[in-house]
Amino acid sequence: MINRYRLAVPFAAALAGSAFASGATADEINLYSARHYDSDERLYDAFTEQTGIEVNVLEGDSDQLIERIQREGVASPADVMMTVDAGRLWRAEQEGIFQSIESDVLAERLPDAMRHPEGKWFGFSQRARVIFYNRDNFDPSEISSYEDLADPRFEGKVCIRSSNNIYNQSLLASMIEHHGEEGAEEWAQGVVNNFARQPEGGDTDQIKGVASGECDLAVANHYYYVRLLDSEDAAEREAAEKVGILFPNQDGRGTHVNIGGAGVVASSQNRDNAIRFLEFLASDDAQAIFASGNNEFPVVDGIEKAPSLESWGDFEKDDINISILGENNPEAVRIFDRVGWR
Repeated sequence: MINRYRLAVPFAAALAGSAFASGATADEINLYSARHYDSDERLYDAFTEQTGIEVNVLEGDSDQLIERIQREGVASPADVMMTVDAGRLWRAEQEGIFQSIESDVLAERLPDAMRHPEGKWFGFSQRARVIFYNRDNFDPSEISSYEDLADPRFEGKVCIRSSNNIYNQSLLASMIEHHGEEGAEEWAQGVVNNFARQPEGGDTDQIKGVASGECDLAVANHYYYVRLLDSEDAAEREAAEKVGILFPNQDGRGTHVNIGGAGVVASSQNRDNAIRFLEFLASDDAQAIFASGNNEFPVVDGIEKAPSLESWGDFEKDDINISILGENNPEAVRIFDRVGWR
């Protein structure tokens, strides 16, 4: 049975007497997770079935989990921290949360771009940040890249989230890598000039903005669109059908992708079990669960994608190392501030 807790305040009241009051036993690991997908329970069940190692799960947002591990210090019961977006994993790394590990399994299974250069964290699922367009009002042949979003032709046509969103910060971090700071700032300013409205809401709201005609173009992670397509709400399905999807930069560096990832906590008392868990996340079984559970793209070649994604075919992905998205994050935030992207 999975012991699953959600982080609450006060921490002690929420977890008193739980598996997190002390370190996991030899047949357990303690996972601190900022992923909130019920489908991830299938990952934990499959790992336990294969290894006999139970998974105790503490859920919270990334900042909460980082703060908790820091407060617990060397006595932290955490063995693995899992979250989404390389920017968040980098922030955890900067706070000393992760230790370096070596694993022949991970080196063999995961592409170079999905592995931190020092083995501190790894990407196990991919999410593409793509462009959506209104099928009735916009000809998709007019745009092919992220760079095009800054073209003055699209003034008043672009919907996108605020700059405090980590997904946008990582997208801009990738632009810094490819165009330098000056080029990335010029792009960000161009996008601001093309806003159809001031940034508001989440990724789903940007897609709905395209469907309603409030904007012709939007940027969002691919799986939010799939959720609308598969929604039990007829109005959401109808909105999704008004929207087309475009994978940018297919004639160049490829589409920007981010990750769901994890690393072994520096103070782990069950390091070997923690490494086994990460190695399991790179297995065919786990990759298939990532793909079907949240319609994410596997990081391992040859894994069947979710049915909703199959019709899109394959696409070129930007293959810069995921650690760069974190390294460039501080400058991305400063650029956003300078250009007035709120």
